[in-house]
Amino acid sequence: MELWELEAREAIRDLVAAYTWAGDRGRSAELVDLFAIDGVLDAGTHGGAWEGRDRIRAELDAVAERVVAAGGSPGPVRHHVSNVRIRLIDHDEAEVLSYFAVLTTIGLDHWGRYRDRVVRDDDGAWRFAERSVRVDGHVPGSLMVEP
Repeated sequence: MELWELEAREAIRDLVAAYTWAGDRGRSAELVDLFAIDGVLDAGTHGGAWEGRDRIRAELDAVAERVVAAGGSPGPVRHHVSNVRIRLIDHDEAEVLSYFAVLTTIGLDHWGRYRDRVVRDDDGAWRFAERSVRVDGHVPGSLMVEP
């Protein structure tokens, strides 16, 4: 493995972690900066696909408002991401697959998979070009997933 591959893999792992930390703290501005300008966040049947930073931020803020309106705060939210698999396509693009489990005040709330296409931006930073979120399941009474 060449040095550029190691550097890319570590930067991509940091990108995945930064998304989780920003999301868990409700910092939508920080989270959307992790996307390319025309990046897409695809929430599938749990919200559709949102293109561009402004749209992603507006939709994430709307989800947060919905959760609060439905019963207050879910308390601390903790996404646990595992089995991160990175396939470098070239120096500036990669595919990333991973699993997630989300904990709230009720314990395990929901779980699923991420499928990402990440790109190196003009400033050298890795960003999400596309992030696909698929919820595989949730517990009865989930605070985060609509019935």
